Amino acid sequence: MANQLGVVAGTPAGLLSALLSGAPRTVRLAPAGQDPDEIAELVSLLRGFGRLRVVVEAPGDEPEDRRAPDLDDPESVCSADPLHVTSAYESAAEEHGGLRAAWLRAGQSLIRDQGPARRALVLLASLPPDAEPRMRGALTRLSERAPWTVEWSRSCPVAALTVASGALVVADPGGGVRTVDEDGPRPSTAARARAVAALDDDTWLLLDERGRLHRHGGTETPLTKAVAATLESHPGTALAAVADTVLVGDRMGSVHAFGLDGLHQAALHSGRVTALSATAGAASPTVHSGGADGVVHSWSPGAAGHRPAVTERPYPVVALHAGPTPAGEALAVAWADGLVRLFLPGARRVLPFRPGPAVRAVAVTPDGTLCVGTDGTLVALRPR
Repeated sequence: MANQLGVVAGTPAGLLSALLSGAPRTVRLAPAGQDPDEIAELVSLLRGFGRLRVVVEAPGDEPEDRRAPDLDDPESVCSADPLHVTSAYESAAEEHGGLRAAWLRAGQSLIRDQGPARRALVLLASLPPDAEPRMRGALTRLSERAPWTVEWSRSCPVAALTVASGALVVADPGGGVRTVDEDGPRPSTAARARAVAALDDDTWLLLDERGRLHRHGGTETPLTKAVAATLESHPGTALAAVADTVLVGDRMGSVHAFGLDGLHQAALHSGRVTALSATAGAASPTVHSGGADGVVHSWSPGAAGHRPAVTERPYPVVALHAGPTPAGEALAVAWADGLVRLFLPGARRVLPFRPGPAVRAVAVTPDGTLCVGTDGTLVALRPR
């Protein structure tokens, strides 16, 4: 149902929260192979919300292959009916070498219609650290036809990502911030981080959940002081920084570029600005912004006129990041339905990835690796 409705929900409570916070919608239930009493109970529950139109489709033919998958065999679970696999893992008492935890974590992605190679890739990215080595090896072989390779994955909560001096910077939900290679987070004054940006090698900026600016490291400058003072009375919704420019998005859809040459502004979105990224340019930075309207725009402070939208989908943008790679600038965008797309330079090639859980942050590192952060994991993917 979450896939139908374009939201990410790993639990019934998460689905209920998404339904109550959104506009009224229609959901379709296909009862083939399901217990009729459970379907009737579900219909009654959903209709009780008062925000859903529930359509129960006529039962169709059940899949011919009803064989139980071998839950210890990665090839078997990646090839079997994903709903059967999910049901089997939900009722299983064993961890099956880590496959059970990975499948249930990434289930919303895995039940989509896709081939075994892509399912193996998602499972590989979701494996817990204590998974049996043979599972990792088998999934690596099975995913060879997928468009990505998994460089590494780690268990860690991620609230925001950026790149500073070539290093991946991770902000956690509690406000801690660190480079990915550091053993532990450095504490900051941000109670809960919404975004992180690097102004230079020593100065990292964080935007907290109240839209206020926090400086980590470095020294206070007239620029950071002015931005912090502005956000005290006009909270920000998104943050980026490059060279001597700090960029802030607001809830009205505008992007504000604070620089040494003054303030530049552009009204780019219908509704809240949800994500920002900036890269250095010859004359002025190139800014990418994402909004609750699902649109991604490209803009240069001080430039006249608006460029056409870079991309758009009917779901809010939750994260984006642009960065230089050996082939040119690449752009990663994540939407609220759980889809991440990497726009590669030059060939106009776009690679999708759905980790399963809600995406909190994305980043493109200088070697062309895509990093995707969720509430519990950080995974690095390299395009083939």
